[in-house]
Amino acid sequence: MLVKTYGSAVFGVEATTITVEVNIDKGIGYHLVGLPDNAVRESSYRISAALANNNFKLPGKKIIINMAPADIRKEGAAYDLTIAIGILAASNQINSPAIEEYIIMGELSLDGSLQPIKGALPIAIKAREEGFKYFILPKENAKEAAIVNDLEVLGVSNILEVINHFNETEKITPTIVDTRAEFYKNLEFPEFDFADVKGQESIKRCMEIAAAGGHNIILIGPPGAGKTMLAKRLPSILPPMTLHEALETTKIHSVVGKVTNTGLMYQRPFRSPHHTISDVALVGGGQYPQPGEISLAHNGVLFLDELPEFKRSVLEVMRQPLEDREVTISRARFTVNYPSSFMLVASMNPSPSGYFNDENSPVTSSPAEMQRYLSKISGPLLDRIDIHIEVTPVPFDKLSDERKGENSTEIRERVTQAREIQSARFKNHENTHYNAQMSVKQIRNYCKLSTESKNLLKNAMEQLNLSARAYDRILKVSRTIADLDASENIRPNHIAEAIQYRSLDREGWLS
Repeated sequence: MLVKTYGSAVFGVEATTITVEVNIDKGIGYHLVGLPDNAVRESSYRISAALANNNFKLPGKKIIINMAPADIRKEGAAYDLTIAIGILAASNQINSPAIEEYIIMGELSLDGSLQPIKGALPIAIKAREEGFKYFILPKENAKEAAIVNDLEVLGVSNILEVINHFNETEKITPTIVDTRAEFYKNLEFPEFDFADVKGQESIKRCMEIAAAGGHNIILIGPPGAGKTMLAKRLPSILPPMTLHEALETTKIHSVVGKVTNTGLMYQRPFRSPHHTISDVALVGGGQYPQPGEISLAHNGVLFLDELPEFKRSVLEVMRQPLEDREVTISRARFTVNYPSSFMLVASMNPSPSGYFNDENSPVTSSPAEMQRYLSKISGPLLDRIDIHIEVTPVPFDKLSDERKGENSTEIRERVTQAREIQSARFKNHENTHYNAQMSVKQIRNYCKLSTESKNLLKNAMEQLNLSARAYDRILKVSRTIADLDASENIRPNHIAEAIQYRSLDREGWLS
């Protein structure tokens, strides 16, 4: 007897439906075809033990299982349940009149219990698109899949529950999640708050500008100045994620199995990889491509602490994703795309010793050592960082001050208002949503300067020896400062403030 059950394979952040055809005929033998990997081939042992431990059996006949389409490689143990239910249906051990309406996925343990799978959300989205009515999967993944409307998600703990469901002796209770209600209820702030930061008012202002315009930022200062503390609080002032952004972000984390039992992700991700990370781990890839840290930071913040300590090859592979806001990984048989629209926040010491021209510091570095240290970061990478700011240590009187600073909620309100202005400005531009994404043509269009502002910028570039690449960055940042002031035009004071945020472009910064 021939029976078809349905599973799914995930490539990139999209799913492809897999048809598992089970044919039981006279003879003996177990044949699994359709380009399965070792984990799928080993499923026969897990399925046999799981059925035996639940008083069912693997038929002693010739079993042929084909996983179509046959030219797509099937990976992982998540097809165990799909194959097992197909075998039971083909051998008439369960009733299966409407089995074609189900997507079934799950990894079996030898006692028949189910282990969680990866990519439940993309699979559920694809199942709804293709008209499936039900999705059976492990209970740990049920909330994640139930985000998708118009699909009945049936979370189970054991294969026996699935068998009883098909035999109609005990129906599985669907998992129901009101996605919108859950999303808006859980828009809480992260545990880190700018009210905890003592002093550093100018740096807080800088972080507010970066958040408002989506600008990449680098913090330069000695150890203990508060660079990491400030970076960790940046997500708390970014605008709340939209439902669309939350779904996008959750899909990526679902693919790597990092979604918790809460289902939808409500907070913007904050990723902080160690400086020993490889280029593949950062941008994604591998023999069977997986998202890297920059994709896991999609719609959030990627924090690179001690930037010069990262291998140069690792930093260079970020150049294209920073520009295109997506990563393309190509293999001989297929190509996958991972979104990677993130804010880059980097921090670094100004020298190997960590101290910059400080007579009282325990260790100092020569100008040549400092130049060599800074040269580890390439010009093209710095070109993609809009804001450079020096962070100085906080004096004792401010550290010991008991008064609380401005909290993240207040700053976030101003940032959100500025982002709304930008959304209205770029509503007719498909790939531009905030100022940091502006092209050269858009800069010329939306960053027009008065004669006074032009003269100020000209004098600054000449006197401070600012590089040519600083010009467009200053215009972008000044546009964001004007938006925070709710000003339609860029005024001289906006230009003046933006000029301060290009420290590394000044010739003689090390002198």
